[in-house]
Amino acid sequence: MDSNQSVQILDLGIKSYQHTWELQKRLHNERVTGKIEDTLILVEHEPVYTIGRNADRSNLLPDHPKDVNIYQVERGGDITYHGPGQLVGYPIMDLHYYRLSVGWYMHSLEEVLIRTLADFGIVAERRPKYIGVWVNDEKVAALGVRLSRWVSMHGFALNVDTDLKYFHSIVPCGMAQFGVTTMSRLLKCEISIDEVKPNLINHFLGKFEISTHDISNTF
Repeated sequence: MDSNQSVQILDLGIKSYQHTWELQKRLHNERVTGKIEDTLILVEHEPVYTIGRNADRSNLLPDHPKDVNIYQVERGGDITYHGPGQLVGYPIMDLHYYRLSVGWYMHSLEEVLIRTLADFGIVAERRPKYIGVWVNDEKVAALGVRLSRWVSMHGFALNVDTDLKYFHSIVPCGMAQFGVTTMSRLLKCEISIDEVKPNLINHFLGKFEISTHDISNTF
């Protein structure tokens, strides 16, 4: 791992899924060709469902809200929901500078989220057979990535103060036996994305041993 790595953090605030997806694809190509440094996109989306490349479309239930857009995307995993109150992160990272291991990368993202939750007194864990971050039998953060030429895109979604009703119309990540929760629900009080974001950034930098970074909302 190159401890001299730097990262550009793009804090987009609230931005549409379509716009951010197109941005991801452009930045991925620019990272593959060496035109930009590693980038972490942080964003909050309007309500959308996204379906991974290996998903079972029957996990989108017939009673799903018809005003919520559905996107078939190139990440791994099944179906999930993105929406207000959810902190979404899309790392565009060249793993040649870290470790050429999908398992290590996913484990590292999970660890970033576990450490972030611990800052707020939430004891979370990973499950050996199931990707994501869990509190008991409920998932508080979902992960789904794509790696092409060892450069990543897509990433993670942490439920901070998300409206869980949208999860009732899907089988989240294809796992009917588990529930979904939020930080606010676990803490029994409202918490905002702005409160969580600095902690997540700090743990992201620490886990990947990134020495320098710059935060911007322009792209």
